[in-house]
Order: sequence, then structure tokens, then C-alpha cells
Amino acid sequence: MKFLDQAKIFIKSGNGGAGSVSFRREKYVEFGGPDGGSGGRGGDVIVQCVDGLNTLIDYRYQQHFKAGTGTHGMGRQRTGADGDDVFLKVPVGTQIFAEDNETLLADFTEVGQEMILLKGGNGGFGNMHFKNSTNQAPRHANPGLAGEEMWIWLRLKLIADAGLVGLPNAGKSTFLASVTAAKPKIADYPFTTLHPNLGVVKIGNREFVMADIPGLIEGAHEGAGIGDRFLGHVERTRTIVHLIDGTQEDVVAAYKTIRGELEAYGHGLAEKHEILALNKADAIPEDELVEKKAALEEASGGKVHVISAVAGMDVDKVLFDVLSQMDDATEAEAAEAAQEEDAPWTP
Repeated sequence: MKFLDQAKIFIKSGNGGAGSVSFRREKYVEFGGPDGGSGGRGGDVIVQCVDGLNTLIDYRYQQHFKAGTGTHGMGRQRTGADGDDVFLKVPVGTQIFAEDNETLLADFTEVGQEMILLKGGNGGFGNMHFKNSTNQAPRHANPGLAGEEMWIWLRLKLIADAGLVGLPNAGKSTFLASVTAAKPKIADYPFTTLHPNLGVVKIGNREFVMADIPGLIEGAHEGAGIGDRFLGHVERTRTIVHLIDGTQEDVVAAYKTIRGELEAYGHGLAEKHEILALNKADAIPEDELVEKKAALEEASGGKVHVISAVAGMDVDKVLFDVLSQMDDATEAEAAEAAQEEDAPWTP
């Protein structure tokens, strides 16, 4: 299945049905009078977050979604049927933006969430609704109200616990393939990965989800290379695993390039906890490896793992570090929630 993480679609709720102007005319019925029924309500546009989807590919082949129109009212006091609702099924992690692609309308983070995005128009009243003591035979009815319409953007942000970032050919896809059952494309040329990949890591008796996104280059936030569009998929992660190709000349420059792109992108990515790993250690002489590790530790001010994804060397250390950071983040969230509950109420 082709991965699609962004789509623009047109939605329209249904128009309400018109009310009816009708009078009861039956032989041998002494009292007639108005009996026009009201129109039915127009259908709603409803968004549902469902399980089993991981892409927005369905919205590539259909971009227009219109709810049903309410049926007009009829004589003999018959109310028109309501219009059919239209349901948009989206995967977990989908955000809905207005046409400007900036105004957030909804954010679906759990299966089962549902939201009425556009409500259908009300049906018009029939003439029997207007009968009163001074107007015994009203000869007018209301038209149904028109539905609403708009263009919206659907944007998918994968839900993962850890995200892999790095320059092209840093070994991210190889790392994902070595620690999960995912089978991303792996080749010896840049930008092999053209769309994000997800994999479930099983280590010890624990599991977590890891996301691999296409490589970044300098200027990605301005559209260079594939751009920074896919960075949205690591916005929701607990931690970032930053892989650096140890076989390149200047590993510090590679580190600073990615950090610069994360800061330029914003949305809190630069503040996320980062696990730094010098990859492809099996292809580097020992003295050079020690030198590059020391340079990276000085530049980053933190710990640097030395690994080889293809050989499986010390990969588990990175994974256990991810688990540790996930646990710390969970504890911090629980403490913050408890603090909010204990906070004094202010009117």
C-alpha cells in the first residue's frame, strides 16, 4: 500500500428538505385544514478515528464528500426523512486543518474518537406548523436551510515512541530493519527512503514503536532535498534517535546540520531528548573511531553510542536507552497530571 500522509478534500453537509404546503381535502371529513409536513434534516459530515489504517491513501482517489439532502415534507402530516451522514475514516494521528493549512480543527490520537465536522441544514417547517387561532389556513412553508461546505487538509502524524533522524545514508533504514520486523528499502545511494516506515521493537519483555523518516539535508526546512515535511512524524515521539554515519569525514558537521534543521522546524523537536549514535563502527579504524566519538561528545555535550546496525553491534544499548527515556517521560507526565489535580481551584 502506498503511504500518503497529506490530502486536501472538499466536504459538504446536506441541505435541509423544504416544508410542504398541503390541505386535507377528503369527502365526508367535516374538518380539513393544513396538513403539510416539515422537511428532513440534512446529513452531517462526521470524522471517525478507526483502527487498521496507517495511511490517507483513500483520499487520493476521492476528494469530494457530500452528505445527503433531507427529503421534502409531504401532505398528510408526513415529515421528510433525514439525509444520510457521510463518514470520513482516518487513522490514529490524523490532524484536520482548515483550507489555510494552519488552523487546527481536530486532532485524533485515539481509536474511537469521533467529531461532527459540519452539521446538516435543518428542514423547513410545513404549513401545519404555522396554524394558530388567527391563521387557520396558512399557505406558506419554510425552505430547508442550506448545508455548510469547506476545503480541509488531512495531515497524518505517525504515533511512535521513538523516531530516527539523520542525514541520508546514515543507516536509519538498516537500523530499523535490524531491530524490528519492518522491511524498509535499503540501498547505497542517498534518499533511498521516500516515505516514513514504522516498526515494533521487542526487547526483553517490552515493546515500543519506532519510526524511520526520510533523510534530511542542510536547508531541508526551506525545501531542499525531500524537505522537512516528514519531521511531523516524529513530533509525537518520546525521544529521538540521531544516527550519524561514522565513515564520513566531519561527523560534527553532520550532527550540527541535523540539529539546525530540527531547530528551524520548531514544534518542540529541538527540545526532545536525543540519543546520539555513531553508526557503521565496523567500517572505521579503532583510532579514528575514538577520535570521532570524542569530537561528537564535545559537540553534543552528552553520551555517544558507538554501534553498527548492519552487524548488530551494541544496538541493544541504544534500545535500552530508549526504554529508559520512555519511562522517565511517563513518570514526568504522571507527576504533572497529579500536580494539576492537586492545584487549588480558582473561579
